[in-house]
Amino acid sequence: MPIHALLMALGSLHVVRHLHAIHVFDCIDAHFVYPDGTAAMLLGKILGLPVIVSARGTDLTDYPTHRLIRPMLRWALAHAAGIVAVSDSLKQAIVDLGISPDRVQTIANGIDPERFSPMEQAEAREQLNLPRQGRVLVSVGNLYPVKSQDLLVSAMALLVPRHPSLRLCIVGEGHMRSLLQQQIRKSRLQDHVFLIGSRPNEELCKWFSAADLSCLVSSREGWPNVVSESLACGTPVVAAAVGGIGEIITSENLGMLVERNPESIAEGIAAALLKPWDRAAIAQQGRLRTWNRVAEECDRYLRSSSARKRALGLT
Repeated sequence: MPIHALLMALGSLHVVRHLHAIHVFDCIDAHFVYPDGTAAMLLGKILGLPVIVSARGTDLTDYPTHRLIRPMLRWALAHAAGIVAVSDSLKQAIVDLGISPDRVQTIANGIDPERFSPMEQAEAREQLNLPRQGRVLVSVGNLYPVKSQDLLVSAMALLVPRHPSLRLCIVGEGHMRSLLQQQIRKSRLQDHVFLIGSRPNEELCKWFSAADLSCLVSSREGWPNVVSESLACGTPVVAAAVGGIGEIITSENLGMLVERNPESIAEGIAAALLKPWDRAAIAQQGRLRTWNRVAEECDRYLRSSSARKRALGLT
């Protein structure tokens, strides 16, 4: 891992030089501070180009704890022409590495309003072969430890006695599948918790629309797209208050924030199931920040950061 950035830079140098000769670059836009951003900084030094580095999540929430990676993260951030964070929480993580907050611009992710828009719940359930009656929860995320679906399963064990028709559909795939299956069997939740597997992104709108609530209880996040996409479909969210999630769920009219333990999660879901949500208003709010708007913000920042760096005669 400590040499990934160097290998990435060396492996791409020839093609980058070739492309730069065909059409001169104004800057290099790198996403994920390590190894991609660090590799981009090496390429920028070689080619004399300004580099803008974007932090996405794990690169700032996990990698700084690695003794050999932390200095490379700090070097890339210290020498970048500009720095983008997808949430204010990630911006603070960058500042904690010794970078001035004035050098970091928060540009949150967006949604595709054509792909993520409300459907009639009955229609969505019919297309997904879900029962029309009963309450349905959905959780979208890879089956990795960081997503903590085991906490959701434990919460379901507390909820089912009070909500016997409740279902949880976990959409995603990963190496935690077998452990989750064992937990579901041990808790006798086979009729209530379903591992759907990986589904195409364009199908997620149906899952969000079919659900009464969307749940995400990760241990860390940057700006999770699934929260924004759920809201864009009009589905309220029950989520752990980590990373940038609190910057998305800014109102109790959009969802509920819970602590990362089965009791708090179950309590939040139970309260959310009783609440009369205005799904049309949620969708309207959730669809405000589109990828086109994000692109415009990124374009302005790339141009201004590159111009400022060139004006100083630095790369």
